[in-house]
Amino acid sequence: MKRFAAVFEALDRTTSTSAKVAAIRAYVESSPACDAAWGIWFLAGNKLKRTVPSKVLRQWCRERAGVSRWLFAECYSTVGDLAETVALLIDAAPADGARVVPSGGQMLLADLAPSFDADGSSTGDGGLAWWVEHRLASLRGLDSVRQRGLLDTWCEGLSATELLLLCKMLTGAMRIGVSRTLVERALSEAAGVEQAVVAHRLSGGWSPAGGGRDGRADAALTALLSGEAGDGDRSRPYPFFLASPVAPPVLPADVSSELELVERELGSASGWLAEWKWDGIRAQLIRRGGETFLWSRGDEALTHRFPEVVEVAAQLEDGVLDGELLCWDEARDRPMDFGVLQRRIGREALTPGVLRSSPAVFLAYDLLEIEGKDLREGPIESRLGSLDRLIEPGMGGIRVGERFGLEGWEQAATLRGESRERCVEGLMLKRRGSPYRSGRRRGDWWKWKVDPLTLDAVLTYAQPGHGRRAGLLTDYTFGVWDRDDAAGSLVTVAKAYSGLTDEEFVALDRWLRAHTVERFGPVRRVEPVHVFELAFDSIRPSDRHASGVALRFPRMRRWRKDKPASEADTLAGVRAMLGPSPGEAH
Repeated sequence: MKRFAAVFEALDRTTSTSAKVAAIRAYVESSPACDAAWGIWFLAGNKLKRTVPSKVLRQWCRERAGVSRWLFAECYSTVGDLAETVALLIDAAPADGARVVPSGGQMLLADLAPSFDADGSSTGDGGLAWWVEHRLASLRGLDSVRQRGLLDTWCEGLSATELLLLCKMLTGAMRIGVSRTLVERALSEAAGVEQAVVAHRLSGGWSPAGGGRDGRADAALTALLSGEAGDGDRSRPYPFFLASPVAPPVLPADVSSELELVERELGSASGWLAEWKWDGIRAQLIRRGGETFLWSRGDEALTHRFPEVVEVAAQLEDGVLDGELLCWDEARDRPMDFGVLQRRIGREALTPGVLRSSPAVFLAYDLLEIEGKDLREGPIESRLGSLDRLIEPGMGGIRVGERFGLEGWEQAATLRGESRERCVEGLMLKRRGSPYRSGRRRGDWWKWKVDPLTLDAVLTYAQPGHGRRAGLLTDYTFGVWDRDDAAGSLVTVAKAYSGLTDEEFVALDRWLRAHTVERFGPVRRVEPVHVFELAFDSIRPSDRHASGVALRFPRMRRWRKDKPASEADTLAGVRAMLGPSPGEAH
């Protein structure tokens, strides 16, 4: 645990990319393999399932720190993170030897040499693998009294950082300020293996608990860093290639339109292929050795969730397809609303009724592997030609996405203007001759999304944010006027917490504190004075909200200081934006 606490501190203390890579590499090279495997898993953005209910953790903290319920609530409201609140209140003394020192501009790990058993497992300080696989696992199934008793014993002798990490693992909220790309780079340097190979091996739910042939974490690490080709896991997807937005939220001052910006940034339209940007779940369909696997971009196994796709995939040659999972309206030959797919994913059981009302398809738009051959470095035209030959028309659950060449950017703009009518999010632009890369590398793939919908709403409630904004009121609730109500009340339509500058958040926080009408714990009802233009991707009916509507990805576009609250939008106007609901009716 001390080693992991040290690398956590090293990453927290620097913004230098090279220093972060050096710290991760030093951690991997100096730690027992079983501990390093779990450390990599956490650093790559994974988290454990919650082992102790938050209610139990709160109670344990209040009892050990000797604070009342209301004081704990106030502290939590100020800090904004449960694990950090608990660690600060318990305030364990730092342990000797768990420190990070700068050297030559890089953060290196020092004085971290506990004793180890012959098999490489740590003793003395209790390595990370021991904590995860034994201590935390032992909490499952225990009653709250026994859980609190064990936590009391464990926290003795832990440094503040170790206690924080323990609490983060307990709450399942482990988030570390390092990108997965930096982890891949550090592992690549440590193992002498190409970064693309490491990225591939980390994809598809790699885990210390099952990454090795014998299920041991050290075996999982050996397989991850092996110089041998392949890893023997037929289900493993490739790292996804992500597109960059073609236009920022606010256009540069020297361009007058998005079309002008596209022409300036991308050059001639003839050098690009265009596709629809589908509004579904990005996924890879893998067919290897007579088996089929579906993996989402978030490394979630979806094979069992889409049986109709898996059934059709049995007709394919071995290969790996990149594409989108969608619920499809065959009668209209277009995707259903994303909410239909969302509700299907949320269901525990896929009954015949669910499969009939929300039939799924895998819409393929790239081919990454065929008969064991990696195609990613080849030009996109070659991959698409192979894709067209692989998937025959009329396969039902699997189809090829529509694409078109461009004669000019005006044509692309016209197509983009049809997006909402087609139930898509805009256009994808892919450079001719481009390979399939990994991660979000600018240059070859771009997304030109349709302009968002907007409305003007009144800020009615506010509460503290999280992380670096924990001390500011930055999470807001917005309402519009219900003119059918005799009192002319404000009805909640959205919550949003992004879109303002740091300066605007600070200024608004100061005003909100001075104009609070009522408090409900951390939530404040404020004077309904300020109007904000909200942008959102789509709107659909919802019986879960009093307004009868739900906005998708609402964010603040601008603070309308020029507009009085009385001129904000009405509920009738918002509901009028719903229009028809393509794909909803059956």
